[in-house]
Amino acid sequence: MARSVPLLWVLLPGLAALEPLSVGLAIGVASALTGYLSHPRFYCSYVECCPRAEQRLNATALKAQLDNRLFGQHLAKDVVLKAVLGFSNNPSPKKPLMLSLHGWAGTGKNYLSQILAEQVHPAGLRSKFVHLFLATLHFPHHDQVKLYKEQLQNWIRGNVSACPSSVFIFDEMDKMHPGVIDAIKPFLDYYEEVDGVSYRKAIFIFLSNAGGDLINKAALDFWASGKRREDIQLKDLEPLLSVGVFNNKNSGLWHSSIIDRNLIDYFVPFLPLEQRHVKMCVRAEMAARGYAVDEKIVQEVADEMTYFPKEQRIYSDKGCKTVQAKLDIHEDFVMRDTNTRA
Repeated sequence: MARSVPLLWVLLPGLAALEPLSVGLAIGVASALTGYLSHPRFYCSYVECCPRAEQRLNATALKAQLDNRLFGQHLAKDVVLKAVLGFSNNPSPKKPLMLSLHGWAGTGKNYLSQILAEQVHPAGLRSKFVHLFLATLHFPHHDQVKLYKEQLQNWIRGNVSACPSSVFIFDEMDKMHPGVIDAIKPFLDYYEEVDGVSYRKAIFIFLSNAGGDLINKAALDFWASGKRREDIQLKDLEPLLSVGVFNNKNSGLWHSSIIDRNLIDYFVPFLPLEQRHVKMCVRAEMAARGYAVDEKIVQEVADEMTYFPKEQRIYSDKGCKTVQAKLDIHEDFVMRDTNTRA
């Protein structure tokens, strides 16, 4: 209120002629209006704000998004849902949440990271609190690893200081120069604060194709032994991934202190997709474009994908990555069919 008084005298020079009661009323109204406009609920309805410490993720919404947008990944859905909700509901986590997602291209790693980002910050990848790093774009030169490490530390420190629940996504980890990612190790460890900043509410996500061959082999072994795909459990794959990625010189996590110190909470395997899963992707894409779902087109697009092993044609070798491009070829027919039905 002390600030409002001189401001009113400047804006309303005739205020001096008013009676004390009128002056007091004017000051009270101005103070109330200032307080309302600066209240977080009003202010944050127009400007993106960092979530309050007591805010929790909506479990129902997160599960619905995973069910509707991520296909053929029962392991990833189950692990990530439990891990993220457990982390969100913990008022005082001991360390940031660190997830490492592994599998071949097109299996849904990017989709999952986007879904998580949107649940924490509704603007998703457009949010100023969600930060996406691409190894080939942001860290391209091997001889500048030291500079990248310094820049990365400064960027993370500054952004977590601004918003404790910041989300950091590192894509193309298999193309990351070894040593770069170790720069963030102090922020992932079990420290209450690092240089006066707490990182325990932040979320870090790695996306990598490394380990995909190990996952595919395990899936094929399950199929060859007559076991159901849905019977594959995390314990069947996670040990293989952690060791395989640590010893893979092309993983970006080669001999990384982050793995050595057990700072990755979950290695999340993304299984190769069968044709039935590819069809789900085609239907979802058609619906997203506003087209009527034509099962003949769905089958044609799925048949145009390439599968492995070559003779059995069990798994799509590109997942759902090229579904959009394949559907573009059929767009004229799909649009005519949609218009006819309408």
